[in-house]
Amino acid sequence: MWWGTAIEAPDPGALAVFYARLLGWEVVQMAEDQAIVTPPQPGVYMVFQRAEDWTAPVWPPVPGAQRPMMHLDFEVGDLEEAVGEAISFGATLAEDQPQERVRVMFDPAGHPFCLCLDGD
Repeated sequence: MWWGTAIEAPDPGALAVFYARLLGWEVVQMAEDQAIVTPPQPGVYMVFQRAEDWTAPVWPPVPGAQRPMMHLDFEVGDLEEAVGEAISFGATLAEDQPQERVRVMFDPAGHPFCLCLDGD
């Protein structure tokens, strides 16, 4: 059974709060080196762990720079509203936007994530 995902960050608590606000989830554990966020349904978690030597990934990838190893995709009903909300929580909009129905964003630690317009 899949339990969740662990994401490294220089400030795990701040990143946990960001994703909890973005997703409407709850921060269920907050410690100096680790924070955990969970959705309303039980059994799945996002764990944020401190990385002292954190280097934010570069997107789009650039040879020789830290590239994203993974990213999160979130489906939204209103793309521009979701972008505005994410920015109000501390995200930034990537300069390069390769798809009309997707917005590439960066969380406060610099991880890329995508807001994807639902298929309706």
